[in-house]
Amino acid sequence: MGRLLIALLAGLLLGATLTFYLFVGVPQSVLAPGVPIKPLDTAGAPPGTAQIVLRQEFFNDVLAAIFTKINAPSFPLGPNAAESVSPSGEACAGNITILAEGSGVRTGINFENNRLTSPLAFTGGYNSPFGCVRFNGWAQANLDLRFDAANKVVYGQINVEAVNLDGVNPIVGALLTPIVQSTINARINPIQILDGRKIAMNLPIAAVKGNLLADVTDVRAEVRENALNLYVVYEFNGAAYTPPAQPLP
Repeated sequence: MGRLLIALLAGLLLGATLTFYLFVGVPQSVLAPGVPIKPLDTAGAPPGTAQIVLRQEFFNDVLAAIFTKINAPSFPLGPNAAESVSPSGEACAGNITILAEGSGVRTGINFENNRLTSPLAFTGGYNSPFGCVRFNGWAQANLDLRFDAANKVVYGQINVEAVNLDGVNPIVGALLTPIVQSTINARINPIQILDGRKIAMNLPIAAVKGNLLADVTDVRAEVRENALNLYVVYEFNGAAYTPPAQPLP
């Protein structure tokens, strides 16, 4: 009897997993535009480089402001996550909400071993074949950086590596874990970190009757001493003189 029960549970688990991959597919991350940002060359920063330092505390202060001054990020769980009624008749909203803190972790950005990592606490609901499942947990993710040269934008790319659910039935958890993983990857990405168009320069220089143009052509990065160092590479050119606007009286 015991072997029969184990075989039945294994069959249910396999069936739930195959159903997920058949209708949802392998969990995919929405890839941010551009290419992965490279570190500095061994020769150091190239000419025309400006350094921007973003400390770990800065990122976490930004996240705290989002949670306290705006709203906790919340989005549908999976591709078919509208509120529905579970087999038991219970109303069940399929969604996931990122929390500032929960399940023993605090959502944030950590600088570790030249990597950007991000624990993400969450809560949500899932309308499973076994009824409405309310869940809590946290995801361990890394944050990769990409540079879109066409639009001069630095993006962050969240990649969830592991999902930890609190007290969820293992069979339901096997089905729910990849859905949570793929949902976070798809809904959060891409994250815009720096718009190079905002730090380009067009400076009128009266003494030479011309404008100095500085356009962002590349970005390099390194993580060091709890700080993200972005090395912004400029290309300098000249243009026709445009007198600066007069200040308002």
